[in-house]
Amino acid sequence: MKKLLLAAAVTAGFSVSAHAADYKIDTDGAHAFIQFKISHLGYSWLYGRFNTFDGQFSYDANKLVDSKINLEIDTASVDSNHAERDKHLRSADFLNVSKFPKATFTSTKIIAKEGNNFDLHGTLTLNGVAKEVVIAAEKMGEGSDPWGGYRAGFAGSTSFALKDFGINYDLGPAASTVYLDLSVEGIRQ
Repeated sequence: MKKLLLAAAVTAGFSVSAHAADYKIDTDGAHAFIQFKISHLGYSWLYGRFNTFDGQFSYDANKLVDSKINLEIDTASVDSNHAERDKHLRSADFLNVSKFPKATFTSTKIIAKEGNNFDLHGTLTLNGVAKEVVIAAEKMGEGSDPWGGYRAGFAGSTSFALKDFGINYDLGPAASTVYLDLSVEGIRQ
C-alpha cells in the first residue's frame, strides 16, 4: 500500500529541456496504475492500489536525463478490495489520511541503463516523511494513438520499508517491506 503511494505521489512544477515534450498522465482513461503488495504473515501476498492520483511528465527521447515526472496520490483512495482493511489502512496506524491526505513523488535525476531501462531517482513524501527512492523503470513505447494524440508509456517498480516513512504498526518481520509497481501512460500536451 505504501509502495503504491510512493509510486503514485507528486504534483510539482518541473523544468523541461528545449526538446522535451510535456505529457499529462492518462488517469481519466484509466491507462495508469499504482499498485502495491505486502506479505501477509509470510503466507501470502496482500495486493492493493490507489484509485485516485494525477501527474505529468516531460520526456525527451534524445536526452532521457532531462526528463522529469511529478505525481500526487490521494491516500484515501487506497483500495485493497476489503472495506474494513482499507479503513484501517487510512488510519493513523498506516497512511494517516486525515493528517496527510496526499503522497507525492518528484523525480530528481534519471540514470540511463541498457536498452529502454533506467533508474528514476526522486523524493517520495508519504505520511509526512520525505525520502529518496529509486524506481527501476522501463520505457514501454511511444507513438500516435487512434484519436489523433501522441502517447508515451513507462513501467517501474520499487520497494521500501514501512518504518522509513514513520509507519511502525507491527505486522511482523515478513510484512516490513512494501513493493510498488507503477504503470504510467501519458498524452502529449
